[in-house]
Amino acid sequence: MKQRTIRLAATGTRVAAGAVVAVACALGVAGAVAAPFPEIRTAPATTTVRPVPSDAVLVCNGSFRVLGRDATQAGLMVSAATMRLRVDGDTEGTKSDPIEAPDALGASGTQVIVGAVKDRKVPLFSATESVQLSEEDASGFAAAPCREPSLSSWLVGGDVSIGASDIILLTNPGAVTATVDLDVYGDKRSASTVVVPAGTQLGVPLASVAAGSRTPVVHVSSSGAAVRASLQSTLVRTLDAVGIDLQDGLSGAQTSQLLLGVRSAPATVGDDTTGVVVRMLAPDHDAKTTVRVRAAGSAAAVDEYPVDLVAGTPAEVSLAGLKEGSYDIEISSTEPIVAAAQQTARAGDQQDIAWSLPSPELASGDLTMFSVPDGAPATLYLHNAESEPVTVALGGADERTVQLKPGGSTAVTVDAGAYTLEPSGRVNAAIGMLGANGSAAIASWPLWAGAATQQPIVVRP
Repeated sequence: MKQRTIRLAATGTRVAAGAVVAVACALGVAGAVAAPFPEIRTAPATTTVRPVPSDAVLVCNGSFRVLGRDATQAGLMVSAATMRLRVDGDTEGTKSDPIEAPDALGASGTQVIVGAVKDRKVPLFSATESVQLSEEDASGFAAAPCREPSLSSWLVGGDVSIGASDIILLTNPGAVTATVDLDVYGDKRSASTVVVPAGTQLGVPLASVAAGSRTPVVHVSSSGAAVRASLQSTLVRTLDAVGIDLQDGLSGAQTSQLLLGVRSAPATVGDDTTGVVVRMLAPDHDAKTTVRVRAAGSAAAVDEYPVDLVAGTPAEVSLAGLKEGSYDIEISSTEPIVAAAQQTARAGDQQDIAWSLPSPELASGDLTMFSVPDGAPATLYLHNAESEPVTVALGGADERTVQLKPGGSTAVTVDAGAYTLEPSGRVNAAIGMLGANGSAAIASWPLWAGAATQQPIVVRP
């Protein structure tokens, strides 16, 4: 009996101990479920690289062409003048090669300037062209920078009405032939193809590809080699030559456009009211746009115009009622658009025209070089695209520092010469030239980031 009692006691002890262990295990499982599970996170492997830049290539148009000087050959293009070329910066690191212009009588000065990469750096240089004409069939001032070639660009401007003689210039600085398609948007769509041999510039009269379109917009696309597309305009009203212009192409459509320093000059009776006309095109989809006008350097809107765009059909809006002065034009759209504004300068019985293009954003820290030619007083227009103050450092011909308030704009007088521009934040910039002392000269162009500007790229394997 005693032995049995001891065995029963031992068995009872094991049962009690097992129960305790079971309860502990249950509590442990419940606690584990309630407690947060350990997380395993792996940060994605990334590296930031700055791409090796390619050689910088600038194409200069050379001669300013005109049509109609030979009544027996209406399509014959003749050089009215060779534009004055100004090249600034590291010219020792560049070389220049001539480009043939076989279809223009007396043409000269067309060339490509190449800055070769050395030690992973592109020479910092810039170039501009300008011309002053005072002839019966062509009168006015035109100026524009030499620009890089591109596979795609938009020419928003030009005229095919009576008295207008506009020419599309296609310059191929490459070593192979370029096949260029000209897709015209207007009152009716049209398309044509031009083959541009290597090292050659060809001119295409705008009226030959956009006949019947009152407000043409031309999409220029190239295959085989990149080309520089630009538009030379010559305008005659009745028997008076009233302006010339040299306009560059836009890189593509966007939902937000900013045109800086557009000049308004109230006209006499019988003419347009201001000389400022904005042309827009929504290439792919219908768009609702708003055109806001502000006095240059001011944040307050002077006027606002809602415009509904039909896909593929250019539209124009005249900015009526503006007083004489310079204005910033901001265009916002529900769909990507291209836009430009025609501006007019008047002095006595003289008149000149120029197309103003949207200014792209220059990124923080980008060093941009630009050249200002002789011919008319010049102004640098700046706009702060940030919600914080931005400082813009100007170097070169006139060193100074410009402070911009959040979203603010300003106008800075600049002399002829070479400049560098380096912002501490995102800015838009443009050059405007306007004649003084009885001269009706006018020209303008936006500042684009130079070929030496290479943004870092984040690589994720």
